[in-house]
Amino acid sequence: MALYEDAPWGDITSQTLIPADATATADLVAREPGVFSGGAVFAAAFGLIDPSVTVELRVDDGESFEAGHVLASVAGPARSVLQSERVALNFVQRLSGVATLTAQFVALTAGTHARIVDTRKTTPGLRAFERHAVRSGGGHNHRFSLSDAVMAKDNHLAVITADGRRSLTDALLDVRAALSHTTHLEAEVDRLDQIEPVLAARVDTIMLDNFSLADLRTGVAQVAGRALVEASGSVNLDTVRAIAETGVDIISVGALTHSVRSLDLGLDVTLTTAGTTTP
Repeated sequence: MALYEDAPWGDITSQTLIPADATATADLVAREPGVFSGGAVFAAAFGLIDPSVTVELRVDDGESFEAGHVLASVAGPARSVLQSERVALNFVQRLSGVATLTAQFVALTAGTHARIVDTRKTTPGLRAFERHAVRSGGGHNHRFSLSDAVMAKDNHLAVITADGRRSLTDALLDVRAALSHTTHLEAEVDRLDQIEPVLAARVDTIMLDNFSLADLRTGVAQVAGRALVEASGSVNLDTVRAIAETGVDIISVGALTHSVRSLDLGLDVTLTTAGTTTP
């Protein structure tokens, strides 16, 4: 889809300016340090345009690199290389940005048992790629879609208890009874006094949403291992260490995918036409 979006009727610039028999080599070069992700997508962007283009990946997904590092090399017909260049770079720059940011969060939680996980706040259509990039950075994935687990958030809980006929516990117990034994049940709370009613429904994970550090510590002690504890809300590079030190099991970070900056990577291309080489 991205290749078609970028060149729906071909690359008329390359077709009119570049001789059909010209060849090109190119190096994917890091302009700044980071963590690599998206090698297979980078290669596919060239291969889908022209299977004769070869791509040699010099680093693996999840591998760190410094500025100036050559991350991949490309060779093939010049028109094909130039047509694929922008889409290939767009993907690998964004995915490496996700991996790099994730690695920063993971490093800040070292020595705790908290997992850094992503959310569904992904770029539409790119969730599988961005989730892979989170794993490249050492993070973990939350549920992939609405079909994968039950997550009863504040709006859901308000609706199922609105008539006043069922308590929060009873409402969640009805949910639990309707689920397969393989389906994970998570419930969100935003106050300490909601913890016991939710735990009484035998949830698998309890999300403490936008809790203060003091309340997170109290909540972890109150849960006492009866469910996994997820912290959510107001998580950034300045706050994540203190959140992890409260003892939570999971820290969900929407910023890994919704606020990431693409990494600065460049494709240095050299063209060869009839014995002439042009960088």
